[in-house]
Amino acid sequence: MTAVVAIQPAMTRPGPVPIATSRPHSSQPMTGKENQIQLKPASSFSGVTNVRTRRERPCDACRRRKSRCVIHEGAVLCVLCEFHRQECTFVQSPQPRKRKLPESKKEAPPKKRSVDLETGIRGPQTPSIRPIPSPNQRPFLHRTSKEPGETLGLQRRKFSRYLGLTAPFDNIIWGLSQFDTRNESNIDLGTLRRVNEHECFIMLNDESQDYDDAESLNVLEEVVAPHGDTLIDIYFRIVHPSFPIIQKQIFLNRLSNGDRAFSPPLLAGMYILALNWWSHDPRLAPYPRPDTEKLDAIASRSLAAAMQRPKLSTVQGGLLLLQRPEADSWSLTTQLVAIGQELGLHLDCSSWSIPEWERGLRRRIAWALYMQDKWSSLIHGRPSHIFGANWAVKPIDDQDFDETESTANEPEPLSEDEKADVDKGQVLFSQMIALTGIMAEIMDTFYTQIAIQEFANAGKNSTRLILDKAKPVQIRLKDWFAKLPPSVRMDNITPNRLSPTGFLHLAYFATEITLHRRIVQSLDPDNSDPYLAYICRSAAKTRLISAMDFVNRLKPEHLQSFWHFAAKINFTLIGTFGSLLWATAPAKEEADFYKMRLREYRWTLSVSSKRADFLDYAVQMLDASRAMLNNLAEKPSITQTQISSVGVPDTQARTMPPQTLHDEQMEDAAMELRRFPSGSAFSGFSNDQLDQYGLDNPPDVRSEHG
Repeated sequence: MTAVVAIQPAMTRPGPVPIATSRPHSSQPMTGKENQIQLKPASSFSGVTNVRTRRERPCDACRRRKSRCVIHEGAVLCVLCEFHRQECTFVQSPQPRKRKLPESKKEAPPKKRSVDLETGIRGPQTPSIRPIPSPNQRPFLHRTSKEPGETLGLQRRKFSRYLGLTAPFDNIIWGLSQFDTRNESNIDLGTLRRVNEHECFIMLNDESQDYDDAESLNVLEEVVAPHGDTLIDIYFRIVHPSFPIIQKQIFLNRLSNGDRAFSPPLLAGMYILALNWWSHDPRLAPYPRPDTEKLDAIASRSLAAAMQRPKLSTVQGGLLLLQRPEADSWSLTTQLVAIGQELGLHLDCSSWSIPEWERGLRRRIAWALYMQDKWSSLIHGRPSHIFGANWAVKPIDDQDFDETESTANEPEPLSEDEKADVDKGQVLFSQMIALTGIMAEIMDTFYTQIAIQEFANAGKNSTRLILDKAKPVQIRLKDWFAKLPPSVRMDNITPNRLSPTGFLHLAYFATEITLHRRIVQSLDPDNSDPYLAYICRSAAKTRLISAMDFVNRLKPEHLQSFWHFAAKINFTLIGTFGSLLWATAPAKEEADFYKMRLREYRWTLSVSSKRADFLDYAVQMLDASRAMLNNLAEKPSITQTQISSVGVPDTQARTMPPQTLHDEQMEDAAMELRRFPSGSAFSGFSNDQLDQYGLDNPPDVRSEHG
């Protein structure tokens, strides 16, 4: 009987509570930030009737602070008084100026108050060599307030570009600029924005693109109308928890206040991903599904335009669009990595003068981009574009997911199930980052051009060299899996509630297979030690069968959930590994075993694809591999080879186990020897005690679907 997972609609939210009454529109656009935090207008403060008569004169509060006093056209309060929710008065007289002392009577300048200087514990800095500040440079003022324009990567009418150490703007030269209290300095080319003592961005205007964005947004809303809000709700319930690259509360606050001026590629990506659950949602299922091709066209066009003036929302939108199974992940990933570097996502932002919530958002986006690059490198077999020597992003922690500081409103309370989904999603995201780091180490150790040449130069010793290098990575991978929190294990599911843990465990098997695939590729039947080859192939069989059994045990709660973009290829890699073992099998009996298991695996994928369309690709790739294997020459029977009936060389060789093998591989080999009595024909492994998921008796592939 086919199981159906119904996606329950979220609890009905009360009507939106406006944060503030909108200000009168002025003739000049007001510079703000992309995810604007709404502040109280001047009219909300009783008893305030002061109007600034001289624009050059600072208000009393700004005069005391010795801060720049800015009043936007049409506003009653200055920016700082509005932020601090205090009266903006002009009643106090200017303080008397101090008379300059003659040079001979000058004393040493007093130390600045600690409140004006950067405080707090500093994390590791981005550049390994620090530039020496010029004695003429002004001290850096560390500010992390919520004033409009304080964000770096989310301003509406400005975008930023990072100025590196070798850029035409040398840090000593731009350090001589006169920076205001927002750490900005206007120059002919734009606005310099200093984020700490040694790192700076140039802010450029992009107001000329407002019309194009408005037109794209209007078309987007027409395509999904009147279901846009429902699709947003689906996105935040299903995709966002395990792929948290958006500041949810700011987004929802803007939406509830009628502000829909979002980044078109970002909004299009959210709609496109949410459409995957259209037929499962009772609010949407009765209606015709929106035209996905139109959404794709708008997304592609608007993303290409946004790349010319990139912001964090550009990377967010690109990453969401890349999660589509049909997306071309290689070329777009390359572009997004370059844009991320232009935005400074590869740097450590811990000490930057930006809001705390933006630091957490930047780290989440940066690590999502890191995973996108590394997994694209794996599934395409091409070089990565992110290198450890230039990656200074700190590891993600719980504070990076905190959204309480990003909005003035109290977040809407979550139900117990929703809170559990959010907590599980954050653990999934963090664990996927850690696993990606191990996978990236495998790629750097075994699949770079330098590594390939090194193994080729080793000749007959290449397999042993690979095994030596594989041992520490295997230990890290085994330790990672052993320490997985219970909340993200495969058997931790709630019936009829989606569970996105599948993509994490699939990535684990893909990582294992990538490592053992390199070992099997190095085996030369003419030159390899027969016993060493047997041990390596035995370990490879164990991984293959465990991966196939994992796929066999996937439930509807897993299949109908969100899957990371690499899942389509990772499912395929399991079949590819089976085909490799089939093609390199030394005897007909072993080849027939893999042929049988691949047939069963294809059947499992074809049945599962009814609930996960992207699995059709893995089925097609299996069929293509099978067609190529038809050209494989007939293999000799095991009795016609120099290998014994259990696949192990003679007794003398068996007494000399290679010391370079990992203990886990030796245990696999010993277990294999116990399974097959002398003289029996090769029939592959049984499933007992091979499972790495903690299930003692995993179900047989053929019995799972009845």
